[in-house]
Amino acid sequence: MRIGVIAHQGYAGIGEILDVLAREAPRLGLEVQAEPHLLEFAPSFTALAHPGALDGMISLGGDGTLLRAARFLDDVDVPILGVNLGRLGFLTSCRVKEFPRLLPRFARGQYEADRRMALEATSLGAAGTPGVRLRALNDVVLHKGGFARVLRLHVSVKGEEIGVLAADGIVVSTPTGSTAYSLSAGGPVVAPTVESILITPVAPHTMAVRPLLLPPDAEIILRPEDAPPEILVTVDGQVGTNLGAGHALVVRRSPHPVTLVRFAGTTFFGRLRRKLGWGGLAERDE
Repeated sequence: MRIGVIAHQGYAGIGEILDVLAREAPRLGLEVQAEPHLLEFAPSFTALAHPGALDGMISLGGDGTLLRAARFLDDVDVPILGVNLGRLGFLTSCRVKEFPRLLPRFARGQYEADRRMALEATSLGAAGTPGVRLRALNDVVLHKGGFARVLRLHVSVKGEEIGVLAADGIVVSTPTGSTAYSLSAGGPVVAPTVESILITPVAPHTMAVRPLLLPPDAEIILRPEDAPPEILVTVDGQVGTNLGAGHALVVRRSPHPVTLVRFAGTTFFGRLRRKLGWGGLAERDE
C-alpha cells in the first residue's frame, strides 16, 4: 500500500508521529512518500510525487492541512486519514494519541469511507473563455480586496438570473464547508449526507437577502458588476485567483468526491458537540 504524507511543520509532535509511521510501515506493508521537507525526520521515506501513485493519504495538522492534502490529490479518489495536531480538527479522523492504534486499521482498510462532494470553480474571461480551474472541498469565496465599497454580483442558477446581490462577498460551499466560513457568515449547518450547494452572502446590504440551499446539480454563475481588479476568488481559504472587469466565475459540483477516513464511534453530530459545543453539549477531547 502506497501512502502519501502531508504535514504542517508548525505543530509539535510531527517527528514523533513520523517515527511511529517509519517503525510500523515495514510490518504493515506500507510504502511511504512524504513531502520533501519531512524527509529530514524520516529518511527512509521517498519524496511525494504524483497523486496517481498513491493508495492512501495521511495529513498531519489541522483542517487546513487536510484541505491542502485534498487539493494535492485533485481528482484522484484516495482516502485521507487526518491526524489532528491543532485545536479544532473538525475534518480530521483521529487525535495524535490514537494514531498508533488506528494506523493498522487504516492499512487494512478497516474504516468507513466518508465520501464528500467537492466543488469545481472556473473563471471565465470577458469573451467567455475558460481560465483558471479550482477545486474546493469546503468553499469558494468571492470577496472584495483592499477597498471598502460594496460588491454588486449578478447571480444566476441553471441559466436563470436570481438577482443582483449587494454584499461584501459571497460564499459558495459544500455541506462539508457549511461549518466553516459559511457558518460564520450566518449560513445553516448542513449534514454531509445532504448533497447540496449552499450560497451564503457575506454582510448583505439588504435584509431580504438570505442563504440559499440549492440541489447538487446546480450550476452557479457569479458575475461582478463594474469589478475592480481587487475582487478575489479564494478556495478553501488557501489559494485562488482574481476577477477583472467583465469576467465571471462558474461554480458547479465536481465529478470527483473527496474520501475521508472515519472510524467506528465517530459521527457528524458527535463532532458538532465536541468541536463546536453544539447545543451546549460540548464534549471535551481527553
